[in-house]
Amino acid sequence: MEKKKSGYQVVVDQITGLFLPIINIITAASILKSIVVLLAAFGVISENGGFYQIFYAATDGFFYFLPFYLAYAAAKQWKADPYIALLIPVAMLYPDITAVLENGGSLNLFGLNVPPTIYHSSVIPVVMAVGLLHFVEKPCDRYIPESIRGFLKPMVCCLVVLPVTFLVFGPMGTWIGDVLTKVFFAVYEWNPIVAGAFMGFVMQPMVVVGAHWSVVPVSISNILLHGYDVIMPLVGGAVYAQAGAALAVGLMYKENKEKQRVAYQASLTAALGVTEPALFGVNVPLLRPMLAACLSGAIGGAMVGFAGTHCTSFAFPSFLTSVAFVGPGFGIFLFSMAFSFVLGFLFTWVQKKAICKRL
Repeated sequence: MEKKKSGYQVVVDQITGLFLPIINIITAASILKSIVVLLAAFGVISENGGFYQIFYAATDGFFYFLPFYLAYAAAKQWKADPYIALLIPVAMLYPDITAVLENGGSLNLFGLNVPPTIYHSSVIPVVMAVGLLHFVEKPCDRYIPESIRGFLKPMVCCLVVLPVTFLVFGPMGTWIGDVLTKVFFAVYEWNPIVAGAFMGFVMQPMVVVGAHWSVVPVSISNILLHGYDVIMPLVGGAVYAQAGAALAVGLMYKENKEKQRVAYQASLTAALGVTEPALFGVNVPLLRPMLAACLSGAIGGAMVGFAGTHCTSFAFPSFLTSVAFVGPGFGIFLFSMAFSFVLGFLFTWVQKKAICKRL
């Protein structure tokens, strides 16, 4: 008899299943984007040239418009109408909406305030919205006459799902991120080492729920006001810890070559600075690798907090963007990423027996 899955595992399986069809595209986009950026950095191509602009738009644009892919995948998985589902990211990423909400403004909807939220590259809001859509469609199919269902059903679904998305699902990540950011700065004033460990531990779970985008404007604001930022350097170890954990899981997949390939690709994309495949495709579903990576990221973050590393221009940390972190503590910053990768691998590997039971 098949062992009954826990509620956590059921939820995670559903979410990770959304990413499996597009992991290859995520990997391709990550690698191609890195190649284009490196070619420009070494002067092989110009950032003003057509080659750079077109291929950067295709690769970076994939991540920007990721909610469209997830809306379609979620609709297919949960048997919702995919064309109605696509109306959700259409509204989320409509230029007039993003111009307001992603720049700190707000909107009024039914007399309620729609908080500022970053929707591009987000995961949880659109996934939760399509989940709600699945349940809204059921009474529509049952009670709306077939003669008018074709146009009335999308209207009813939009009237129900979009307000909940903009008022609840979207701001959830921002609320969580704001609280954690305030906690971080309070701890940083007390002890940068502890603050580094805190941010290194929580950053990747923040990515899972989309809360990490709330940190971005804070980081950019720090650079504009003070000339440097202390947040981004602290999370470099967390990124590479995910890569190390995914690699360890890949080596454990001996019988399932397809899942092994997914784990190896996820490790590679995390090493390029994109951790979603490692999170949703490998580490979060198995839980133990996720915890191992978070602990490793905390150790890496503590090292960087001790070193006092700053970044003088905004960049998500990786070896490819390390030039933004040049300055005091730069050597420790680089070492922390490599060390966290090794720790993520080792902390996962020592749990091999328990992890293999869930493979």
